[in-house]
Amino acid sequence: MNRKRLGRTGIVVTDICMGTMTFGLQADEKTSFEIMDRALEAGIDFFDTAELYPVPPSAELFGVTEQIVGKWLKGQKRGEIIIASKVTGPGHGWFRPPVRGGFTALDRRQIFQACEDSLRRLQTDYIDLYQTHWPDHGMQQEETLGALTDLIDQGKIRAWGSSNETCWGVMKNLWEAEKHGLARMATVQNNFSLINRRCESELAQVCRKEGVSLLPYSPLGGGVLCGKYNGGALPKGARFTDYIQNGGPRQKRMAARFVNERTLETTARLQVIAADLGVSVTALALAWSKQHDFVASTIVGATTVAQLNESLAAADLVLSAETLARIDEIDAEIPCAMTEDGLRRL
Repeated sequence: MNRKRLGRTGIVVTDICMGTMTFGLQADEKTSFEIMDRALEAGIDFFDTAELYPVPPSAELFGVTEQIVGKWLKGQKRGEIIIASKVTGPGHGWFRPPVRGGFTALDRRQIFQACEDSLRRLQTDYIDLYQTHWPDHGMQQEETLGALTDLIDQGKIRAWGSSNETCWGVMKNLWEAEKHGLARMATVQNNFSLINRRCESELAQVCRKEGVSLLPYSPLGGGVLCGKYNGGALPKGARFTDYIQNGGPRQKRMAARFVNERTLETTARLQVIAADLGVSVTALALAWSKQHDFVASTIVGATTVAQLNESLAAADLVLSAETLARIDEIDAEIPCAMTEDGLRRL
């Protein structure tokens, strides 16, 4: 398995990261341990979690995923494992996170409290990569960056990054860090997949020029690229099946972004390419993500060891220029499939 540096830090990780957002809900503790054991056995040393997990978040299960990861981590050689976690930001407007009474501004008090709580649940004295889960563009960035810098100086975190951040937000953070002599952002963790290629435009340029690493999440498009929704199928237990059948207006809109004629047609065409290569679309999609020069590590999720094994097929898979060109032809005909008008934005 290949290894890459996170931004301009001294942290080097495997180019596949084990995501844990299903642990404690879709995957119980025993299964979660088995998945992490298999990931480590396969050579993965990078594990991503968050105080808000498991997903979908709830007040009852808040912090459970970190607790499970912490129990497992206690039995490992800590120095050989890279742990990433997140402090919950204010969310996407409509979403009020079930944490600290919903007061999740990224101010000094919130960040310090969240970090201490995560360290306790993870049973460790430091977090390698600490990320803001959502940006807080209404907050004075100097305070946010100052708190994160102090955590680095105290040895409680090694580096910091952000998730669900905009190009403007990345550049604003980098500018504030340079202006005030504070720790610079190392990574940005955003949605990036073969049905959502918007990171290839402006954000890719920012990452390349500024030395910030992308950590793609949902590289299988929320499971759509697995093909389980093709042909109008709504598999039992699948997230978007539940959103479509039982969700409120916002959940139904989210499901429609992922499961629509454009994404399903893209998936069907990718299945042809994968079949020609003798691999699954899962392996194809993960290999495609890993081959971007601005990507450090692609985050994969699993609810079973079997699902993880399918993802691990991408570990040594390198797509040829011809295959990449065939994939680009699909995107040219169905650009940014998760948007109705084909523009690279959501």
